[in-house]
Amino acid sequence: MSAGSTIVPLADTGSLEIGPIVQRPDGTVIAFGATSHNAIYNSSTGVWTPGPDFPGGNDIADGPACLLPDGNVIAYASPGIFSGTGTFFIFDGTMLTPAPATATSGSKQSWEARMLLLPTGQALWCIADGRTIDVELFTSAGRSNRAWAPNIASIPRGLIRGRSYQISGTQFNGLSVGADYGDDAQMATNYPLVRITNTATGHVLFARTHDHSTMAIATGGMIVSTMADIPADAETGPSTVVVVANGIESRTRRVTIR
Repeated sequence: MSAGSTIVPLADTGSLEIGPIVQRPDGTVIAFGATSHNAIYNSSTGVWTPGPDFPGGNDIADGPACLLPDGNVIAYASPGIFSGTGTFFIFDGTMLTPAPATATSGSKQSWEARMLLLPTGQALWCIADGRTIDVELFTSAGRSNRAWAPNIASIPRGLIRGRSYQISGTQFNGLSVGADYGDDAQMATNYPLVRITNTATGHVLFARTHDHSTMAIATGGMIVSTMADIPADAETGPSTVVVVANGIESRTRRVTIR
């Protein structure tokens, strides 16, 4: 099924490269172009509109963009096809604003970089050239909307180490795939993470999740589920559990690990 025309050209006709595409919590999708043009798709109305152009001849002919917990999107662009030097921009749904550089971002090009949305809500940025030893974290100043968070509806009160349990609730996969990159890499995070914190020690660990009932995003009030493997070396005693989706955590649930 066709989603219509992007109105402005996004793909570079010579290299055929494209930029990343990221859905925001309000249901709009920002498609970054390899042509300095960008386009916005409204998933509710099915309508495309031109977005703000990158300034200074910047574009993303392959390169990363990452959703932030406050609903903004951080993108890494550089001018030309596989040339120039990179600049970070924040898209807030309307405008593109330059963002602070990292120690090495000013000497790299968009196609060399990768981004990943972490459980903390931070965006991890690195260079995938096999030589640059530099990992940077971006922390947004804004805060997420509580309505965007996953919600735990059902979890056993007692959890035994080494066993698997089903956890059910809503919005376990978040409202977006998280981060994206042109057409040559994938780093989606539309799946639930289960974080356990021991009440006495404050130590944190993650349970491996698998067999999700769906991989769909923005599932609203539909009840979904995942299986969580309680680590065999988890500390015993009273603990709290949260489900994290795209850097946004649910309200805590109290459990006892035995």
